[in-house]
Amino acid sequence: MSGFKEEFVRRSISLWPSGVLAAVLCVAAAACGGGGGEAGDAAPARQFLSMGTAPPGGAFFVVGSALAEVVNETGGDFGYSVTAEATSGSQENIRRLASGELDFALSNAAITYFAVRGSEGWDRAYPVRSVMTLAPNVALFVTQAGSGITSIGDLRDRRVTVGPAGAGFEYFVRPLLGAHGVTYDDFSPLNATQQAAVDMLTDGSADATFLGGAVPTASITQAAASMDLTFIPFGDEEKRALVDEYLFFRPASIPAETYRGQAEPFEGLDVGSMHVIASATAPDDLVYNWTRLLYENRELVVEKHAAGRAINPNNVVRDTGTDFHPGAIRFYEEAGIWPQQAAP
Repeated sequence: MSGFKEEFVRRSISLWPSGVLAAVLCVAAAACGGGGGEAGDAAPARQFLSMGTAPPGGAFFVVGSALAEVVNETGGDFGYSVTAEATSGSQENIRRLASGELDFALSNAAITYFAVRGSEGWDRAYPVRSVMTLAPNVALFVTQAGSGITSIGDLRDRRVTVGPAGAGFEYFVRPLLGAHGVTYDDFSPLNATQQAAVDMLTDGSADATFLGGAVPTASITQAAASMDLTFIPFGDEEKRALVDEYLFFRPASIPAETYRGQAEPFEGLDVGSMHVIASATAPDDLVYNWTRLLYENRELVVEKHAAGRAINPNNVVRDTGTDFHPGAIRFYEEAGIWPQQAAP
C-alpha cells in the first residue's frame, strides 16, 4: 500500500506546472534551512559586542546590564549578542573604546568632556562620541548637623571624602570647588566608595562627604536614616558660573522630603549625566541600530531599571559637551527629535 502511495505522489508531482513545482521546492528549502541560496542565508551572523560599565554595586553596572539585555532581546534581526562588562568606570571605558577593546560604554559626561579635549590630566584627546544622554548625576556635599559646616568654604581644614580613588570624581569636584574658591589643598581629601563614605561620616572619621547619583540616591537615603544631615549649599553666582563655563553642569533640584529631615527643596547641580558613548570610528550603521533599538524599546529599559526614563525625546539628545556620533544623529534626525542647532 505504501508503494502505491509513493507512486501516486510521484506521478501527481510530475503533472504540476514547472513554476508551481519550483515555488514548492523553494518554500520547502527555506523551511528546512537548507540550500545555498538567499533563503539559506536569512539568519544573520552572530555579532558579539561589549558594553563597558563599572564595578558591580554601582548604578553604571546595573544600567549597563539593562541596556545590554534590551539590545539582546530586540536586536535579533542583526545577530547582536551584547555582554555588559564590569570595568573600573568612565576612565577605563574611554581608554578601552579608543583601543577597540569595547564597542559601547557608559561614562560620566564631565569625565568624557575633558577626555575628548585631552585636558585636565588626560594624555591626549580621546576619539569618543556620545550616543545618548541618560540620567543626571545630582551630587552635593553633606555633613552631620551641628558640624559647623554650612558652606563650601567651611570645608577648609576638614576631612572630606571626594569619591573612590581612580573613579574620576575630581573631574567635576575640582571645578565645583574652584568656583567657590576652594582647592584640594585646602582640606584633607579622602577616597572612599559612597557606602564607605557614609560609614566614615557616621563614625566621625570624615567631617563631610560628596555623595550623589540619580535621585533619590541610596547613599544619601542611608545617611539620612542614621543621622541628621546638613546639605551644604552651592552659591547662586557660583552655580551660574559653572553652568555657563561647562556644558556638563546644569541646575538640578532635589524635591523637599526626598530624604528624611529634608524640609525644603535643595537647589543643586547635575555634575555630569551618565551617557552612552562609542568610538568615533564605530560603524555608523552599528551606532544607528543600537540607538534605534534602545530608543524605540525604552519602555523595556524602564522595566529593568528606572534610569530608562531618561531615554526620552528631550533628554537623549541633550548636549553635554561631547559631539554625538553620526550614526546616532542619523536616527535622531529620522525620529524628528534632533535639535538642528546642536549638529556638529
